[in-house]
Amino acid sequence: MKKWLLPLLVIAGIAFAIFQYGVNFNNTAVKLNENVAEAWGNVQTAYQRRNDLIGNLVKTVKGAADFERTTLEAVIKARAAATQTTIDPSNITPEQLQQFNKAQGGLSSALSRLLVTVERYPELKANENFLKLQDELTSTENSIQTVRTRYNEAIKPYNMHIKQFPGVLLAKFLGFNDKPYFDAEAGADKPVEVDFDFK
Repeated sequence: MKKWLLPLLVIAGIAFAIFQYGVNFNNTAVKLNENVAEAWGNVQTAYQRRNDLIGNLVKTVKGAADFERTTLEAVIKARAAATQTTIDPSNITPEQLQQFNKAQGGLSSALSRLLVTVERYPELKANENFLKLQDELTSTENSIQTVRTRYNEAIKPYNMHIKQFPGVLLAKFLGFNDKPYFDAEAGADKPVEVDFDFK
């Protein structure tokens, strides 16, 4: 073998190894990013279910009670604000997530006021639709907590993959940015109060 050929083979081998590392890094980052997007989709689905239930709850309460108009309007307005806040999971930023949390927290607060006011209307106790919605809302709040946790669990391996050296250098070049964890507002991590006292 000619002496000048050996350095070329070494350089070609190193270049191939770097290329292979880049391909593997990119493919893993894409896979983990898709897991994050799927987890975020589940978060949005859970919140959408809650929004749908709240709409039905408002209609049921409105039909069964001579209800305080301002309380219902506050829930309807908060629900509209929560459904208008959308996030692209591929470009999610801490600011966007904070805005999403704020909108959902406003809805939780308005819903809590609605449910507290409902306690003054014992005739709702006999309304099967209302009782079913109450149970479904409780179940949905638990589901929201679960999907938020799973979203954070999906982010961790992705963030670790793109932040570890030497991948961090390649991540910036390929356009992979770290994603914020779901961190709810103070008090928003607790389920909405749906316990009624009809005494």
